[in-house]
Amino acid sequence: MASKSKVTDVDRTIYDYVDDEKDFYRLKEGLTESVVRHISEEKKEPQWMLEFRLKALESYNKQDVPDWGPSLKGLNIDDISSYVRAKSDMKNNWEEVPSDIKNTFERLGIPQAERLSLAGVGAQYDSELVYHNVKDEVKAQGVIYSGMEEALVGPYADLVKEKFMHLLTINEHKFLALHGAVWSGGSFVYVPKGVHLSIPLQSYFRLNAAGAGQYEHTLIIVDDDAYLQFIEGCSAPKYNVANLHAGCVEIYVGKKSTVRYSTIENWSKNMYNLNSKRALVETDGAIEWISGSFGSHTSYLYPMSVLKGDRAKSEYTGITFSGAGQDLDTGTKVVHIGEDTTSFVNAKSISKSGGLNTFRSSVEIKKTAKRAKCSVSCTSLMLDSESRSDTIPTMDVRTSDADMGHEAKIGKISEEVIFYLMSRGIEEAEARAMIVTGFANPVAKELPLEYAVEMNNLLKLEMEGAIG
Repeated sequence: MASKSKVTDVDRTIYDYVDDEKDFYRLKEGLTESVVRHISEEKKEPQWMLEFRLKALESYNKQDVPDWGPSLKGLNIDDISSYVRAKSDMKNNWEEVPSDIKNTFERLGIPQAERLSLAGVGAQYDSELVYHNVKDEVKAQGVIYSGMEEALVGPYADLVKEKFMHLLTINEHKFLALHGAVWSGGSFVYVPKGVHLSIPLQSYFRLNAAGAGQYEHTLIIVDDDAYLQFIEGCSAPKYNVANLHAGCVEIYVGKKSTVRYSTIENWSKNMYNLNSKRALVETDGAIEWISGSFGSHTSYLYPMSVLKGDRAKSEYTGITFSGAGQDLDTGTKVVHIGEDTTSFVNAKSISKSGGLNTFRSSVEIKKTAKRAKCSVSCTSLMLDSESRSDTIPTMDVRTSDADMGHEAKIGKISEEVIFYLMSRGIEEAEARAMIVTGFANPVAKELPLEYAVEMNNLLKLEMEGAIG
């Protein structure tokens, strides 16, 4: 009899549904040159990409596993399959997607969200996109939204080669090198000069396979005087073996342009989430990071903004919820280079049932960043005496002509407030949930409507103890 690997979480069925891997293509576990070459051959890539992958593998083998954050002892790359492909190639028509995969995404509300409010959708299942579509009115504006593999050989192939893993490089840390060696799937977005998309694009990443890694690459290039809102969602069923997510997001923000990048991350609690995100912002441009982290056994996640141009701006609004068995190390990094640059960080974390939360912020203000302004605010709420929350700010200011501030608060739910709400006829559990929801509201109101609803539902499930 096959060993049971799925762990049941009573009220998490929307995410914990598992498709049978029958007829799936799956590479053997571990990371070798043979595995890397096999992935490249499967994709029929240009020669330069194979050479890049092999260089990344060489870098991976030379670097040590990070030891300054949460423990990664439970993660063994020799036990992780780097490539799992469903029995379907990518479709542009939803009705052509195989029924089992389609049913999974329909449970997650992806097609409905596309019909109601999205300009385009990419849906990735394990290592490859299974569906991608863009509305005709968006195409008519010259916007390109495609899978990364398609972009490698499409009209923008030279631009992809120029920008791919130049913001985030393979020598920065071991898991970026891993990503460079075995990346698969993801999205390419190009927004032409002067185009302001009024409706968002979305990518959704679903990891179905046990003991597998997902390494999607997202490359976004927004030309001058343009606007883009991009939504990212991700989930996976829960297993009792480790899974790995080591995706990569690179964003180029042109002059007088704005990119708003929203994420709800609800990986299962056997997931090691080692994702990397970075944006380069030109003169008068802006990057807005909206982040909700609710899943994962262990996370290292720090979206970074490089404010290169004068008057460039960055905003980070994030919330992290850590429950039993979770050690989530999250935060953000900002580098001020241009004059009159500004950045604002508003981070909140909630921990319960022994969950561990660590917030890290790294702010660099270079000598050239005259009159730079930065404000960092971190607030933590612990729901019991078992949990822990830490704040680790780093500030490197190289000019006296700058304004830098940091504020951190850590506290627990006030029993007086609970008593007051109960005296008004509210049950204790509901009262506590109301306080947590109110605490998270500044983040929820920044999310697209359907994601704000999902975030509040996740908080409610966690408060009820439904997700263990």
